[in-house]
Amino acid sequence: MYGNGGGQMEFSRRGVMLVIASPSGAGKSSITRTLLAEQDNLTMSVSVTTRPMRDGEVDGKDYHFVSIEKFKAMRDAGELLEWARVHSNYYGTPVADVDQRIENGHDVVFDIDYQGTQQLYEKRREHLVSVFLLPPSIPELRARLKGRALDSDEVIARRLQNARTEMEHWAEYDYVLVNDDLAETTRKVTGILAAARIARTRQKDLSVFVKALQEQIDEL
Repeated sequence: MYGNGGGQMEFSRRGVMLVIASPSGAGKSSITRTLLAEQDNLTMSVSVTTRPMRDGEVDGKDYHFVSIEKFKAMRDAGELLEWARVHSNYYGTPVADVDQRIENGHDVVFDIDYQGTQQLYEKRREHLVSVFLLPPSIPELRARLKGRALDSDEVIARRLQNARTEMEHWAEYDYVLVNDDLAETTRKVTGILAAARIARTRQKDLSVFVKALQEQIDEL
């Protein structure tokens, strides 16, 4: 349940649902990759999608690939924590897998937009911590997108327009960071996760421990 072993007292806890969101090119993917590589007990939420599997992707690792009929059946049965339709394809987060991981004290990071985040707030607010990343400037964001050499000028222009919409929702997140230094921003997100892990509401046995302390006083 708990114990100190001669050091810091630790309690069993519920996991953290960590959302890291940003406009494309603002650093979300880089920070998420670093956290997954460096943090014990942190895994990526694997979404369900109806889009076709791409070369190199693995079913169950990158996504759970399902038919439109299967997806709609899961949605209608309440088996998804959040879902959205993006470019004619459906994406969603399976509820059972996430809930089990959270209850067992495992932390889960989510790659979802503001619509998905709003749905998570409605259904699992007590477990959710959200971070929104802003670029230091739009010229810098455009330079990062061009520097990736992945998209045409037309696609980059569309991503910048999408960034306007995404940034309209900045105030809906728990934390907002300007990513002007990737290493420093990563350290800040790591600190947010560390604080969330020890939040009072996530400590399963804290009330039992406090009661035990009170009983020790009564026994004096």
